[in-house]
Amino acid sequence: MSGDPLVFGSPIQDAISSIQFAPQSNNLLISSWDSCLRLYDVGDSVLRLEAPSEASLLDCCFQNELVGFSAGSDGSIRRYDLHSGTSEVIGNHDDISICVGYSNETCQVISVGLDNKILAWDTRTENELLCLVNVGSEVHSLSLSGFDMMVAVGRSVYVYDLRNLGRSIPSKNSDMDVKIKCISSVPYSRGFAVGSVDGRVALEMSSSSDSNDISIGSAFYTGDNEGYVIGWDAQSRKRLFELPRYPNSIASLSINNRGQLLAVASSYTYQEAKEIEEIPQIFIQQIDDVNTKSFYCGSSSRK
Repeated sequence: MSGDPLVFGSPIQDAISSIQFAPQSNNLLISSWDSCLRLYDVGDSVLRLEAPSEASLLDCCFQNELVGFSAGSDGSIRRYDLHSGTSEVIGNHDDISICVGYSNETCQVISVGLDNKILAWDTRTENELLCLVNVGSEVHSLSLSGFDMMVAVGRSVYVYDLRNLGRSIPSKNSDMDVKIKCISSVPYSRGFAVGSVDGRVALEMSSSSDSNDISIGSAFYTGDNEGYVIGWDAQSRKRLFELPRYPNSIASLSINNRGQLLAVASSYTYQEAKEIEEIPQIFIQQIDDVNTKSFYCGSSSRK
């Protein structure tokens, strides 16, 4: 594998918070603490969009190839027309909004914030606020898979059915004895991977009869604050490879829809005192196994 950094006419001016490949193309959505949402065409090596806002952006996601969303430090959830660059605020948290996701199954935009709330909007009815759930504790991460929403709260994972957000399915305890930093669901399954604040990763695969298993050879990828990315086999839970060290912490990872390209955001993250505030960079790695079904989690251990 070999990877080269994306070329920007003007460098990203602050830490990268999230990168996400588009559902059907190799367009990459980039949110940053410099208050700008960017859309980069990886195939043609062209920056398609640069949309400034008033707040630092802590997360981003696609609705489809033409619409995206961001979560802002001012609590705002913003919708973008990725063709024209225009945007609008569809709602607000009472504190910093930290994660945003979109469900194709229910046409909902879901967000969590430091106000301990989960908010959901229906994009079919002019972004009507459907639900407000107060979980009573700080939510650190969310992930959507089918009709399931998984949220990390402290050392636990709560699972919600997006068709009934009023109550959660009984929580699952991860193998972590410290706070969970990030969660990523396994596609087509109720399984999930979580990363802790001390760099460990735990993987739980569902044994439910109505869920599809991940096929043998399936992989997931983790990145850590030391700048390493590791590929793992989800079935055997063994390490497949470790990429050469990147210049800075791994702020975010994303795999494209065909499982061929892995985007790696190398950036300081404001989490480590020893981090070097070099210009953030995004690298693209070619994945050899084009048949890999992949998911990712945001932190890892190198042990």
